[in-house]
Amino acid sequence: MPVVDASGPARPKTADAIEAVTEELAEVVFASFPRRDQRTKGMRYLRGLLSARGRKSIRNIAAQVGGPGAEQSLHHFISSSTWDWKPVRAALAGHLAQLSPPEVWVVQPMTIPKAGHRSVGVDQSFDAYLGRPFRGQRAFGVWSSSQRLASPIEWRLFLPDTWVRDGSRRRRAEVPESVTKETMEECAIAALESVRSWHLPSRPVVLNTHVCDVASTIGRFRDAGLQVVARVCRAARLTVRDPALPGYGEGTLSALQILGSARDLRRPAESPAPATGSAPLVAAVRVGLAGAPSRSPAAEQGLVLLGEWDDPLGPPRSMWITTMDTAPLGTLLRLTRHATLTEASLRGLGEAVGLKDFEGRSFRGWHRHVTMASAAYAVAALTGAAAAGHRPRSA
Repeated sequence: MPVVDASGPARPKTADAIEAVTEELAEVVFASFPRRDQRTKGMRYLRGLLSARGRKSIRNIAAQVGGPGAEQSLHHFISSSTWDWKPVRAALAGHLAQLSPPEVWVVQPMTIPKAGHRSVGVDQSFDAYLGRPFRGQRAFGVWSSSQRLASPIEWRLFLPDTWVRDGSRRRRAEVPESVTKETMEECAIAALESVRSWHLPSRPVVLNTHVCDVASTIGRFRDAGLQVVARVCRAARLTVRDPALPGYGEGTLSALQILGSARDLRRPAESPAPATGSAPLVAAVRVGLAGAPSRSPAAEQGLVLLGEWDDPLGPPRSMWITTMDTAPLGTLLRLTRHATLTEASLRGLGEAVGLKDFEGRSFRGWHRHVTMASAAYAVAALTGAAAAGHRPRSA
């Protein structure tokens, strides 16, 4: 996926220019590696993610950058080496913030289908984001997003309760003791909290997952002093705060019921949606948190429920709730567009550089692989290069 700015897609750079960007980024993000051999292996893995065709398994990467002899070395680098992925991600985030200052942080779910049961975090359950049963791993990524660049900088792997409570599984997958039970929403927010510890610029947050526990989620963002636009599930419970609108005074209603009653407020968006190329219908309703006393601080703090329709006769395509209750509707829609583009980027370039391709079973191995894949994503996005469209110099 090429870099995009106001003037349109950037042209892919030459192989030498791509190599220069790769080396510049590697110098920054691998600075925390304590040993020279780790930096050498890191560069090999990064180049392999960019150049290996097909699935970005360690075997395929090794075949691209060093042959059969490199496979064991790279396997050790990802699964057993001592390097810490956290400072690597922080350095990547800082580097990207200098090149293209973020306008918003997007928290984006990532689902990784897997048929087995030994890979860390694999479980089967109903996925609200997908709207169907799912078997595999689930994670949340934080993306630094601007008009020019959207790139992942942090990841958190969700561990279901079946994993958290199973000591044998935890030991085999080398899950740290610090990883404890959490909900999907808590997992998403925890990923963002890691980014905040890096002292990056404060920006609005787009939480692109189906939030059902609105009160808890909104409360955590308010406590942190962050503005948020969060995708909500249809059943999220809210109250209508505008006396002029249907549903006012009727107590708790679902987000879908509230937006259904506000259909007469809809109007065309100012700009087309990236996914469809046509302008959706949009409506915004002032709402409050369910269960909050009418004169409590929680009830007095404004929230806006935003709906987007592609089909005028059908239900909303997407529903969002935001603490930015004084922001113009156009501003809110521009923020949700970042989520749409990030989701498309994950399916495109994200999968091309191997974000979903780790074949090992360990917690640490998964995190190291997605860290390296995030660096590869940044190189490809900054240069306009297809993930396997060029052949970097061998290490």
